[in-house]
Amino acid sequence: MRRFSQRNYLVTLSEINITPLLDLAFVLLIIFVITTPLLEQSINLKLPRGGTADPSVNKRNIRTVEISNTGVYTLDRQRMPFSELMARLAAESRNNPSLIVYIRADEDGPYKNVAALFDGCQHYGITRYSLRTEPAK
Repeated sequence: MRRFSQRNYLVTLSEINITPLLDLAFVLLIIFVITTPLLEQSINLKLPRGGTADPSVNKRNIRTVEISNTGVYTLDRQRMPFSELMARLAAESRNNPSLIVYIRADEDGPYKNVAALFDGCQHYGITRYSLRTEPAK
């Protein structure tokens, strides 16, 4: 009789309880659902309103520069100092003559940051750039 009870005890241990695994899967799913939208936007910018829709442009020719109201520069969502930003834009302009620089600057930021970017683009021969705005109401 004792032998039978030990065997029954071993059988119950061989079963896998998947409830904790399901809990973990749901927690990870919730974490990914919450954090994915946060990764989409690198800098919180308040763009000015106005402008018209763009003609269709090849996405490979576009580089987006964002300037925060505190003067932080990002190139395609990667923060970098202004000198490195201009060096990368100059290198890409040499490799791709149809390069277009989209400039997204915060409306409350100082104009000197945007002017410095314009000056740098002209210095390196980048003539195609576009100021980005929010659509008009």
